[in-house]
Amino acid sequence: MSLKAAFIGLGAMGAPMAGHLHAKGLLAAVGNRTQAKADALAAEWGVAAPDMAGMGASCDVIALCVSADADVIGVVEALLPSLKKGAIVVDHSTVAPATAKKAALMLAEVGVDFLDAPVSGGVEGAKNGKLSVMVGGDAAVLERARPVLEAYAARVTHMGGVGSGQATKAVNQVLVAGIAQAVTEGLALGESLGLEAERLLPTLAAGAAGNWFLDKRGATMLRNEFSVGFKLALLHKDLGIVRGIATEAGTDRTIIERSLADFGELMSRGYGDDDISALIRLKRRS
Repeated sequence: MSLKAAFIGLGAMGAPMAGHLHAKGLLAAVGNRTQAKADALAAEWGVAAPDMAGMGASCDVIALCVSADADVIGVVEALLPSLKKGAIVVDHSTVAPATAKKAALMLAEVGVDFLDAPVSGGVEGAKNGKLSVMVGGDAAVLERARPVLEAYAARVTHMGGVGSGQATKAVNQVLVAGIAQAVTEGLALGESLGLEAERLLPTLAAGAAGNWFLDKRGATMLRNEFSVGFKLALLHKDLGIVRGIATEAGTDRTIIERSLADFGELMSRGYGDDDISALIRLKRRS
C-alpha cells in the first residue's frame, strides 16, 4: 500500500518539494503557518489542508521544512496527540543537532520515529527535484521513508544517528559561506579591473575555480540581481547555529564569524531578503 505523506512548511523550498510528492502520488495533505497558502495549494493539487490533529491521524510520513528550532518543536508538539504509532516525522529544516535529538525523544514516547534530514541544493534543487538530503536517524526508518525523500532528491545519504544530519548541514553551511566569500570577493576584483563578465565567468568555470555558486550566481550578481535564491538572512540564522556547534567542537571559526558579521551588516542595511550573492555589495570598491 502506498505511503500517505504530508508536508508542512510551504515556502520557497517546501512548496516545490511538496509538489514533487504530489507528482509521485504520495501527497495526502499540506500545512503552513499561513493557512490560506495551504488551502490554495491543497485546492490546486486535490489534497487536504487539515489542522495538525487531522494531519497526524491520516498520514504515515509527515515532512516539515520550517524556519527555526522553536518552529520544529512547536510542530512536533502540535502533532503529538494525533500521530499514528509507527508514523515517521522527517524534518528538512536547518536546526541544531540538540533540537533534532529533543524532537526524536518527544516522538519516541508515543511510538513515532524521527529523521533529521536537512537539504542542500537551493531553490533550484527543490524545483528540479535534485536536492541532496543528509539524514540522521535509524537506517531502517530511512528505508521506510525513502520513497518520500527520493521524490525531491538526487541523493539521499544516511549520515548516522539522530543529529548527524544537522551536523552534516553545519559543515555544508560553512562551505557555502566560504565559497560565497571567495566568489564575491574575486568577482568584485574582476569588475574593478574592467574584465568582461562574458569572458571572465566561463574562463573561471572551466578551471580549478569552477563551482556551483559561481555557475548559478556569477552572472546574476554582476547584473545586480539578488532575488534568485537562498535569502542571506536565512544563512545568517544557520551560521548562528553553526557557530555554537563549532565553538563546542573547538574548531576554527574564521569564515563563520566573518560571514555572520557581513550578512548582519547587509541585514542592517535592509538587504536580508536578498540572495546570499548580495555579499558582493560589501566587496566592491566604495
